[in-house]
Amino acid sequence: MATTITRLGLAAVLALGLTGQAFAHAHLKSAAPADKSTVTGSPSELDLTFTESLNLKFSGVKLTGPDKTAVKLGDPGLTRNDKVLIVPVSSPLGSGTYTVEWHVLSTDGHKTNGSYTFTVKP
Repeated sequence: MATTITRLGLAAVLALGLTGQAFAHAHLKSAAPADKSTVTGSPSELDLTFTESLNLKFSGVKLTGPDKTAVKLGDPGLTRNDKVLIVPVSSPLGSGTYTVEWHVLSTDGHKTNGSYTFTVKP
């Protein structure tokens, strides 16, 4: 009986330890423009807020336009405890749906990536 309880306790401790590691990854918390949003006029920058601090050197964003071509972006930067990735949009965006593809490296060494879309209307 005591052996069974010890094994269950050990399993619970291991499970909690692994769960803590999973939460250490930088996940996209919010974005501006937001996922699936429609904005009037062209945004001057993309603001992506993450759950963990980022390593700027190994983080970035690709913006693809309605015609599936890459949109020129400025150099990214970090703000607010290195959790907000700010990427300037180099020229005005025309009407249509845009795809944001992001990849980040959190300061604890975990890589994550994802994508979302937003629409620009005149």
